[in-house]
Order: sequence, then C-alpha cells, then structure tokens
Amino acid sequence: MSIEIKTNSVEPIRHTYGHIARRFGDKPATRYQEASYDIEAKTNFHYRPQWDSEHTLNDPTRTAIRMEDWCAVSDPRQFYYGAYVGNRAKMQESAETSFGFCEKRNLLTRLSEETQKQLLRLLVPLRHVELGANMNNAKIAGDATATTVSQMHIYTGMDRLGIGQYLSRIALMIDGSTGAALDESKAYWMDDEMWQPMRKLVEDTLVVDDWFELTLVQNILIDGMMYPLVYDKMDQWFESQGAEDVSMLTEFMRDWYKESLRWTNAMMKAVAGESETNRELLQKWIDHWEPQAYEALKPLAEASVGIDGLNEARAELSARLKKFELQSRGVSA
Repeated sequence: MSIEIKTNSVEPIRHTYGHIARRFGDKPATRYQEASYDIEAKTNFHYRPQWDSEHTLNDPTRTAIRMEDWCAVSDPRQFYYGAYVGNRAKMQESAETSFGFCEKRNLLTRLSEETQKQLLRLLVPLRHVELGANMNNAKIAGDATATTVSQMHIYTGMDRLGIGQYLSRIALMIDGSTGAALDESKAYWMDDEMWQPMRKLVEDTLVVDDWFELTLVQNILIDGMMYPLVYDKMDQWFESQGAEDVSMLTEFMRDWYKESLRWTNAMMKAVAGESETNRELLQKWIDHWEPQAYEALKPLAEASVGIDGLNEARAELSARLKKFELQSRGVSA
C-alpha cells in the first residue's frame, strides 16, 4: 500500500474586513490597519449628546482644522492596543530595574539635604503638569474624529499618567515612602512663585475647546520646550549638583519623548500640509500660546540651568516648526 501526500491551497473568499478592503483594497491587512481605520461610528446616531447638543458623536466640526480625510493622520509607530502594551511593558521593565537599583542602594537619601530640596522643588512638581497632560490628551481622544487620531492621544494620555507616577516615586524614595516629600512638592506647586505661571498655563489648557488647538499647545509647544529643558539640560545641571543618579530615574522620560516626536511630527506634517488655511490657523495658535509656554518655563530655567538652556530648547522647537512651514515668533529666522 502506498500513501500519497498532497498539499492543497485554499484561496480565501476575502482577505480582510470590508471597510479595510474599501480603503486599501482586498488584500491582507496589517493588525494596525484592522484596529485603526474606519471603525468609529459615523451614521445612525440615536441622539445628540446632552452635554453638547451642537455636535454629534465623532463630529469633525469640533475643531476648526479641516481635513479631507482625518485618517491621513496616522501613527508611524503602528501602535494599536496590543503593540502599544507590549512596547510599554518593555520600557516599564527597564524603568523598574533602575528604580529598584536606586532604592536598594539608597542613592537618593545619600544626597545632601540641599540637593534633595532642589529635586522636590524643581523636578517633582512636574507631576502636576503631567496630570494636566493626561487630562488634555484624554479630552482630545474623546473629541477627535478618526480612531487613528484618538488612539495616539489616549496612549499618550496614559503615558503621561505613568510619567507623573515616576516623578511621585522619586519623592517617595527621598522620604522613605512617608508622603512628606510629596506634600512638600505640592506646596511648591501651589504656593511657590516660580511655579505659578506654569500652574496657570496648565489650568488654561484644561478649558481649551478646540481639540486640535489643545494638542498643538500640549503635545507640540509645551512639551517641545519642557522636555528638552527638564530631561536634557536640567538633568545635566542636577549631575553637576552631585545628583547624577537621578538620570537613571528619568531615562523613561527621555526615551518616551524621543519616540513621541515620531507621531507628533507626522500629525503636524499631515495637517499643515493639507491646506494653506490650516497653516494660517496653526500659526495663529502658535503666536498665541508659544510665548505663554516660554514664560511659564522661564522661572524654572532661571532657578536651574539658566535662561540660555530654555532658549536652546525654544530654538529646537522652532526648527521643528519650520519643517511644517510654521515659525516661532520668539526665535529669529
């Protein structure tokens, strides 16, 4: 008796979902495409939300920016939920190793009392800025039209919550988890004159209605100056104060910001490149908010690295904006 083994191939009736095939053609789709494109509801709503009866759900008129297709704004990292969670798990594992190393060896408690005070006054209060960023990005995710846009912002919102927690843990490592250092840093945020311009700016952003104006203010202008100032230049300044171990605890922030530039730059390129009308509106918002972000960070810079450090961060932001045919009025061409 002989056995003949044959291989038969079965041609699938279709390669992907219908809405994906209509956009990309009937061919195998990536996980990112299937989880991101054209899945938001657009028709047959039962009623307008009572908290905003002027708009429907996923209403494109929630922003003055106009796009023929908001899905043109997509994530170059290809993050859908599974990919995002897997990536952040690796980053968190690395961060936990650093925190564990510092905590086991009491590296922060070995610092001088003056240096510990500087950390609590100049670094830890930024956790309140991060909470504002978390709330802002959550609002944007709720108001944005396309899922490709919403998911980038909700992932960023969760990242900012995590960064705020890492900053809180620095204070807890200083005081032995009693919470006294957190209370002290909160007092700086609430009462120290140095923090009041930033506190006002954060509170002002919480009531910005246009969601794209909000992402411009939060994820481009404020972050574009704050992260290079704090986690690059100020980190080097802390090193000069004998607190070089702190850089281990802020490595997550540097890695995160470098990665976030990919999607924020892609978003700005798509929106600014859509039309001259969009660019004019973006420039109007930049002219209004960019000087406020600079002034809010100015006291922090003056108390640490000096105003030149902030000017360098502003110049970096200006160079980014020029790529989109936009400019910072505070930086000469």
